[in-house]
Amino acid sequence: MGLKYKRVLIKMSGEALAAGLDTTGEKRPIINDEFLMQVCEKIKECVEMGVQVSIVVGAGNIWRGKQGEEFDRTRSDHMGMLATVINCLAIQDTLERIGVETRVLTAIEMKQFAEPYIRNKAVSHLRKGRVVIFGCGIGSPYFSTDTAAVLRAKEINADIVLFAKNVDAIYTADPKKDPNAKKLSSISYIDILDKDLGVMDGTAASFSRDNHLPILVFGLNDPQNIVRAVCGEKIGTLID
Repeated sequence: MGLKYKRVLIKMSGEALAAGLDTTGEKRPIINDEFLMQVCEKIKECVEMGVQVSIVVGAGNIWRGKQGEEFDRTRSDHMGMLATVINCLAIQDTLERIGVETRVLTAIEMKQFAEPYIRNKAVSHLRKGRVVIFGCGIGSPYFSTDTAAVLRAKEINADIVLFAKNVDAIYTADPKKDPNAKKLSSISYIDILDKDLGVMDGTAASFSRDNHLPILVFGLNDPQNIVRAVCGEKIGTLID
């Protein structure tokens, strides 16, 4: 199986870290350790194939900036940035338990836990075969981790952003609500913005369009999809 992409950025939602937990109706833990291990094993496989891997993770399993209406929005977003670091450290720990060297770089300095984000430092780690995990979004309120993902990807000259989501592709409508919704193999950024498909926030979509950054949206329900993606297999939806 040959590689198509040499350097990638994987965008994982916080909800993805809690995937597959559901069945008893009880309150789910914020991180599904077993599922996270499966994901990290596939990331390790990519690293061993020679892929330089970076990750941006959201915090929807812990806190969303918009959810705390009783809080000041800026402070609520700061709480969300801190929550991303919890997820970053969980990914780091899981990867290192299976022998993958990692570095967590945060947009807000917290040197007891992680390195501050410096672009050249991130690239240096990638060249040494380390998985780089970016935390705290871009370090500013009102900007989502989607925007952080595409910004960091462009800064490190990633070949593509892999949006690993809870849905397997982009559809013409919500497939849970519309039985006639059709799965799309590709779509333009113009259509993403014009049709307001909600795959990512508008800022991230506009940035990616303006900077000619391709994005592949695919389902993380099967972690093997990460390997399929870096090898260029026809999965999910390509946005360019």
